[in-house]
Amino acid sequence: MVREKPVTLSDIATRLNYSTVTISKALRDHPDIAPKTIKLIRSIANEMGYTPNLMARNLSARRSNTIGVVVPKIAHFFFGSIIESIYDVAFKHNYEIILTVSQENAERERKHIQTLMAMKVDGIIISISQETKDYEIFETVRKRGVPLVFMDRIPKIKNICTVRVNDREGAFKAIDHAINLGYKKIAHFAGYNEINIGKERYQGFADAMKKHNIPINKSWVFRGGFGESYGYDSFMKLYKENNLPDLIFTVTYPVALGVYMAAREVNLRIPEDIDIICFGNAKVQNFLSPPLSCVNQPTEQLAAKSMEILLENINNMDEFECKEMSISTDLILRGTCIKFNKS
Repeated sequence: MVREKPVTLSDIATRLNYSTVTISKALRDHPDIAPKTIKLIRSIANEMGYTPNLMARNLSARRSNTIGVVVPKIAHFFFGSIIESIYDVAFKHNYEIILTVSQENAERERKHIQTLMAMKVDGIIISISQETKDYEIFETVRKRGVPLVFMDRIPKIKNICTVRVNDREGAFKAIDHAINLGYKKIAHFAGYNEINIGKERYQGFADAMKKHNIPINKSWVFRGGFGESYGYDSFMKLYKENNLPDLIFTVTYPVALGVYMAAREVNLRIPEDIDIICFGNAKVQNFLSPPLSCVNQPTEQLAAKSMEILLENINNMDEFECKEMSISTDLILRGTCIKFNKS
């Protein structure tokens, strides 16, 4: 198959008997060009199959108008919703998004960041993987002057831009609510303590237990991942040891899905035999049986604030100072954790 040569500005100029400068300005909606002429040139350009040479344009503008995004997962309502919202904000500001997915792998994450820098993105938004412990690549990004915003999952680095929800507060709300219903035998399927969301959500759980003078049963606290298999395996361990609590609070909703699968497999009813509440919202939770109650994270606000800070940094490189932003959560009560079910 022989590839056709791309249509150039010169081709359009020859067709319309205009200069290439006029064609270029018209395709950029320059005020020097009359609206009628712009409309004509755009029409002919589309007819001829013209696409702009972004690399050439970026070299001349010294800006790529692209933003790199690195997330741990994409088949996940939280990150899927975040990405959609980032795209919406980027489009309004004439930016394109280059999306990469680490699959919770630190090495993939590092390579993605290197690729984004090689592509000369104007800035990067990242939520780090559960494996990330080496922060050297982030320091490299900063040394090269590429604006960087950490969203949701935050590394332990000083003087960085961060946007997150108040994980500790949200977890406290969930457990405080459960205890007020009458629950005292509460398990927590926590995330990795090295990741801020795992640490902060555990701390919120512990704060609520302390407020109500309820000792934490260490055999009911598990530390591990953020996915379904972790929830399933943790539940099965407690079930086989005949050591089930009355309520489980999970660090994410995929962990809660794992609990649902395990409970169904051993013929335990939710919420009658064992109840559950999770951190993180998803549309699928409405369709579970029973629908799952949760701590809701406002994904649109997370995305909008991340983009807002990043664009402010891009547009004010010399005067910009890093910002840390925390967004409040709220409880969404559905079919679980709405009344005390004595086991």
